[in-house]
Amino acid sequence: QVQLHESGPGLVKPSQTLSLTCTVSGGSTTTNYYWWSWIRQPPGKGLEWIGYIAYSGRPYYSPSLKSRTSISRDTSKNQFTLQLSSVTAEDTAVYYCARNSDGSSWYNFGSWGQGTQVTVSS
Repeated sequence: QVQLHESGPGLVKPSQTLSLTCTVSGGSTTTNYYWWSWIRQPPGKGLEWIGYIAYSGRPYYSPSLKSRTSISRDTSKNQFTLQLSSVTAEDTAVYYCARNSDGSSWYNFGSWGQGTQVTVSS
């Protein structure tokens, strides 16, 4: 069973770049037909999908965040990373990494990390 674990700084200063890593165990980021996503939930709001990196290594981003987002992977470590630039207080959220369920479309998230709180503040 795949497991995902987010890690990274819990506090980021405004205008800086937020960087998070998702470490995957029990599965590979290169296995066909899996898409590896980043999702966030600001306080008091719903879930917001940020983007994914596909099994092929191709990333795809939410249009609303595309200009500030980069998702990449390190296949040797079985990790994928999120970088979100020029952050503001509006980027304060719990950030999750997730993967689609077996045999499902990329947006059917069946496996999730536990989430990590990121606060943007000076």
